[in-house]
Amino acid sequence: MIYLVEDDESIRELVVYTLKSQGMDAKGFERPSLFWKELEKEVPALILLDIMLPEEDGISILRKLRTRLDTCKIPVIMLTAKGTEYDVVMGLDSGADDYIPKPFRMMELISRIKARLRRAEDKGAEEYHLENLYLCPGRHIVTVGQEPVNLTLKEYEMLVLLLKNSGMVLSRTQLLNQIWGYEFDGESRTVDVHIRTLRQKLGSAGDLIETVRGVGYKIGR
Repeated sequence: MIYLVEDDESIRELVVYTLKSQGMDAKGFERPSLFWKELEKEVPALILLDIMLPEEDGISILRKLRTRLDTCKIPVIMLTAKGTEYDVVMGLDSGADDYIPKPFRMMELISRIKARLRRAEDKGAEEYHLENLYLCPGRHIVTVGQEPVNLTLKEYEMLVLLLKNSGMVLSRTQLLNQIWGYEFDGESRTVDVHIRTLRQKLGSAGDLIETVRGVGYKIGR
């Protein structure tokens, strides 16, 4: 099931119709209050979320979703007319998985949705051990020297991606595209900030994340 929170009736109906025509179950909600009510009945596989909404803005909704145990891992794609870098960063740093500015092409939206659903399904099978660092995606556990480490969603996803590509150098652009799903027009400090806080939280294992000057980051040999 896919939920769409969008107050523009024409967009809401078109997106829901297109999703259903592609064999996906979908429900649209004009107001956040209707969305929250339905969420108590059924937790969806993915949420499409506008920013400019009556009652409550999309960023507020997103932050609430990320604090709930039953919704913190649900993929969320922001659909909004706002396209400035500030609005993009606000959405991504609040936990959005992707960001598509309006007007958007329907087949691109479908492609992004399928990619996010595949990624959600793929998470959880592997376990990673690297020196004193241990990560289990299936149980969402990160430990250093058997001590638990609490990470934000983006820090966690960045660590998983680095471990999954152990020994490979990932550029900032690759990290942005694969974790946030948005290609910035210019260089952004978003990746560097998250790497810095990730290293700090990993403590003695933080040095496992290497900076490859002028390129990006890697973990492992």
